[in-house]
Amino acid sequence: MFRSTLMYKNHRISLVLPCFNEEHGLPEVFRDLPASVDEVVVVDNNSTDRTIEIARNFGAVVVRESRQGYGAAYKTGLRRATGDIIVTMDGDGTYPRNFIPILLDVMIDEGFDFITCDRTGHKDKPSNWLRVFGNDVLNFFILLLFWFRVRDSQSGMWVFRRSILRHLNLTSDGMAFSEEVKLEAMSKKKLIRAKELPIYYKERHGVSKLRIWRDGFYNLFFLFRKRLGLLGNAPPLIEAGEGNLQEQLP
Repeated sequence: MFRSTLMYKNHRISLVLPCFNEEHGLPEVFRDLPASVDEVVVVDNNSTDRTIEIARNFGAVVVRESRQGYGAAYKTGLRRATGDIIVTMDGDGTYPRNFIPILLDVMIDEGFDFITCDRTGHKDKPSNWLRVFGNDVLNFFILLLFWFRVRDSQSGMWVFRRSILRHLNLTSDGMAFSEEVKLEAMSKKKLIRAKELPIYYKERHGVSKLRIWRDGFYNLFFLFRKRLGLLGNAPPLIEAGEGNLQEQLP
């Protein structure tokens, strides 16, 4: 069973997992979860399997989000997380839990506020070529529209200080949330010190929820709408007075 421990380098660490029918993946996540994690928040997004039961058996905090969508689930989980630093990953067991302390060390020791993880070229098995191509297309349009480079715009593993949430305008309730959080964090260079670092990536447990063509085109159109300012402003996930950005290192 997962149990919270002492804070990691004086920082409380929360792990947020959005889950839709992840009864096969969750045991893998908890199997080798490092002791640096103080809190696990599992967001149940209308699961019909044993996701909730398994999460509770491992000692996770379970919250429910009835609005179907990756972004909707994440927004609920990020509001509920209490850590000074939040780690995110999917509940399918694909992301490396043993990288969490490494990423925390880089963030804390080097003074970063946001780290996103790059899976490209670091998978233990060949990936679906269509997914790789789609990711590359979205990366290209991010460079074209927003003038910064990211190698893996669709990665679901990020590590960031909770305090930056008040600076992020996160509008998407769907799969585009993943690229939007990177756009928001990595484009605010005067406020947020961001970095992309490589990780390895495993075969998932359970059935993929990604609809490649539909989600791919939706994410592409989302980039244009975001660039043209058509999405408006979303309510901040935390209030303005909830923590301040750490002083930036030179």
